[in-house]
Amino acid sequence: MEVYLLATEQDGPVPLDALRASFATDEVEFTPDEDGQGFVIRADSSEVHVRLTVGTEGLPKFNKAAYSGSPEAFERLGKAKAYYHLSLEPGGAQPTLPVFEALWAVRTLLEHVPGVLVDLAAFKLHEPEDVVEITELDFDIRDHVHLHAVEVTEGDTPLWVHSHGMEKFGARDLEIFHLAEQDLLPAESFLHELCTDLAFGQGPALRSQVGTSEGQAFMVVPSEEARTNLLGVPLETFEGHEGLFLTVVSPLGRHNTSQLLAPYRERFSQEPEEQTESMRREAQALLPAFLARFQRRGLMEPLTFLVRAPFDTHPDGNKVVENLWMELMARDDGSLVGKLVDGAVHTTEWRKGAHVEVEETQVNALALSREGRALDEGEIRALLNAERPM
Repeated sequence: MEVYLLATEQDGPVPLDALRASFATDEVEFTPDEDGQGFVIRADSSEVHVRLTVGTEGLPKFNKAAYSGSPEAFERLGKAKAYYHLSLEPGGAQPTLPVFEALWAVRTLLEHVPGVLVDLAAFKLHEPEDVVEITELDFDIRDHVHLHAVEVTEGDTPLWVHSHGMEKFGARDLEIFHLAEQDLLPAESFLHELCTDLAFGQGPALRSQVGTSEGQAFMVVPSEEARTNLLGVPLETFEGHEGLFLTVVSPLGRHNTSQLLAPYRERFSQEPEEQTESMRREAQALLPAFLARFQRRGLMEPLTFLVRAPFDTHPDGNKVVENLWMELMARDDGSLVGKLVDGAVHTTEWRKGAHVEVEETQVNALALSREGRALDEGEIRALLNAERPM
């Protein structure tokens, strides 16, 4: 299955000797094609086939309305002269493995030629720096799938939301019906969670009642079964979406999922400004003792030091401030350096695992955990009081 297309501004192949040297590791077997333009990468149980074409003949149309990507990425795509096509066998015991081998092959090619990566399954464009982050940071399903919302009926819940991109993991895409506008962000959060399970080969069994991470019950049913009891949705709705999906339904098989999404709505509720300010004042008061304890931690220290600070994201071009937690790694002249515990909710601008730096004055909450267990407020105060001068 062809899953990626690397569009390059170089009109010829990268010299095989250069590629052979770049792929020369004990974990990877590099085999050139007889024509000298393509090659095969074998690693563990995965195999990625790469071939080169010149010119746009036979390529799909990259409609800006269908594809997501920055203006710069579309500009690079428009300048492309040659294309590396990357194919793999989806699925297997570790479905993410072939996908990441393909991405590492792309990253290696980008060391030799400028270009932009096209995810043909998810309708996404990735610039070179995106590929580096995707391959280095914690797995984020939003880098690999695209969610599409379509109004298909009339009334208060007209929306059909479905994914694109899961086929490269050897799984069906997901869909859910009868959503309202206010359900979109909660549904996105739920579907990304479920897509992540499927990408790792840990999805729920068909037609079996399972629970979300929040404890709500649902089932997934093949779309060819689930769509038969859809009311008011014309068949032409699915033109261009003839592929097979998994449909999320209630435990009784109905397309009523409002209760299912209820806990996910809380993730997008705005924290009251008074609460944020109160937490910020308390965090700033405790911060000197918190940092003193952090700086004298031992190599085998069982404590994990966490701080929260505001980060700007830009969904749909609009600025949104999200408070994100990071694990503290170092302190540097009034700044704190750490690794994000969770990525931003609205966009992938701030990915889970990314190393970030914030000013100490920006910290608006503190937390401590010992061997994976979060300490309560009393335990934190008792621990930090020991750091205060007598």
